[in-house]
Amino acid sequence: MATRAPYLSKSRLISAWQCPKKLHLEKHFPELGDVSAQTESLFESGHRVGAVAQALYGTADSVEVAFDFKTMLAETQALIERGADLPIFEASFRYEGVLVRVDVMLPDADGWRVIEVKSSTSVKDYHVLDCAIQDWVLRNSGINVTSISLAHINNQFVYLGDNNYEGLLLENDLTDDVRRLEPRVVELLAKARAAVTGPILEVNVGAQCNSPYECQFIGHCWPGDTRYPITGLGGSKAKLGNFVALGYHDILDVDESCLTSATQQRIYRVTCKGEPEILDGAHQALTALPYPRYYLDFETIGPVVPIWKGTRPFQAIPVQWSVHIEDEGSLRHEEFLDLSGEPPMRALAERLIAVLGDRGPVLMYTNYELQVINNLIEMFDDLADSLRAIVARLFDLHPVVKDNYYHPDMLGSWSIKAVLPCIAPQLSYAALDGIKEGTAASEGFLEAIGPGVDVARKAELRGQLLRYCKFDTEAMVAIVRFFS
Repeated sequence: MATRAPYLSKSRLISAWQCPKKLHLEKHFPELGDVSAQTESLFESGHRVGAVAQALYGTADSVEVAFDFKTMLAETQALIERGADLPIFEASFRYEGVLVRVDVMLPDADGWRVIEVKSSTSVKDYHVLDCAIQDWVLRNSGINVTSISLAHINNQFVYLGDNNYEGLLLENDLTDDVRRLEPRVVELLAKARAAVTGPILEVNVGAQCNSPYECQFIGHCWPGDTRYPITGLGGSKAKLGNFVALGYHDILDVDESCLTSATQQRIYRVTCKGEPEILDGAHQALTALPYPRYYLDFETIGPVVPIWKGTRPFQAIPVQWSVHIEDEGSLRHEEFLDLSGEPPMRALAERLIAVLGDRGPVLMYTNYELQVINNLIEMFDDLADSLRAIVARLFDLHPVVKDNYYHPDMLGSWSIKAVLPCIAPQLSYAALDGIKEGTAASEGFLEAIGPGVDVARKAELRGQLLRYCKFDTEAMVAIVRFFS
C-alpha cells in the first residue's frame, strides 16, 4: 500500500533548506526547541506588516480566508471556482502535501497577481525560494499566476499619520527568478520528505544555525553540558562548528595552536588559568572621571510599522531613560517613562537635558546611547545644541571593561549582562520580575500603550519597565565601583 506524502508547510520546506535536522526536530521533537524573545518579536512584526498589507491592497469586497485546517482549502477553492474577481488574503492551497497560504492574490486579467509580504527591508535569497515554493504549488493547483512579487519594508518611508501607510511597502517582481528555481523546489521537497519520514540526520553545527533564521534548537544541538562551552570562544559560527566537529566541546579542550584570533587566545588563556584577568587600565580610567557622574540608559522601540507621525520603520525611538547621579558620597536616581500613548520624544529630551545639567561625564555601556541622542538631534533642531553638548560628555564603559577585564564565566561576552554576575553577583537580571531584557522592554511598552490594555496590566508593565531600566544604570554604577 502506498504511503501518504507527509504534510509540509512552506515554512517547513524553508527549514529543510536551512538544515534538514531542524525540520526533523520540528516535526518529531518540538519540545527540544527554545524560541527566543527576538524570534517571537519577529513573528509579531510579521503580523503587523500583514495587517497593513491587507489595508493597502484590500477593497470593500476583499476576502480573508480564516486559518482553519478544516475549512481554509475548501473556502479558497470555492472562491476560485465561482470566479471571484476581488483581492483574496491568505488563500490556501495544497499540492503533493505542501500547504501554502498566500499573503495577497489580486485579480489580473484571466489570472492572479501574487504578492508575498515580508517585514525585512530588502529581498533575501531565501525570499526568492519562498516565493518559488508558493508559485510551484499554485500553478500545479491550476492557478494562472501572471506574476509573483515580494513586497518588503521601505525603510525611508516617513509616516504622516492618519493610518496612511501608502509607500510603506516596496514591490519587487521576482517572476523570472522564481520560475528558474522550480527544479530546486522539487529537489527541496524530496529533501524535506526524507527529513520528516527518515531517521534524524547527523548535521554538523555551524553557520546555518543562525542563517537565515536563529534556529530554536541551538541549545539542543550545540554542546552545552560543560562548564565552558565552545561557543564561549566567540567568533564565527562556521569556525566554532569546525571545532565541535573535531570533538572540542569545552574551551579547555581546544588545541591552542588552532586559535588565530587575539580575542579567542585571550579567552582561552584566562579560562585555562581559571581566574579573572584584571588590568590596571580600568582603575586608572575610571578613577580619573570627575564628579558628578551621570549613568545613562535608554529603552527604545523600533516598530516595523511606525505608530507616531514623522517616524520611520525600525527607527530607534527613545521612550524611556534611567539616570543614576553620583556625586562624592551620594547617589540618587532620576527616570522618565510616559505611557500615555502620545509621542514622548520631545518631553523625554527636554527632561534629559535638565537632569544631566552642563558638567560631568555621562557614562553609557556601548555607544547605543550616542545613536539615540543623535536621533533626537535630528528630530528637534531647537534642542540640538543642548543635545550635542551631552554627546561631548559621553564616556563609553564597554571598551574600558573589554580592554581590561575578562572572567572565565563571561563565556566570550562583554555585554553588561555577562559582566555583572562576575563583578557583582548580588545583582541579577534573572531575578527581575517580568521584563528582563531589551526586546521584552520594547514589546512591554507597546503593549502598555495599546488600546486593549487594562488598568491593572498597564500598572504592572509600568513597574517592570521602570525597574528594568533602573537596573541597567545600577549595573553600570556597580561596574565602576568594582574597578575604582
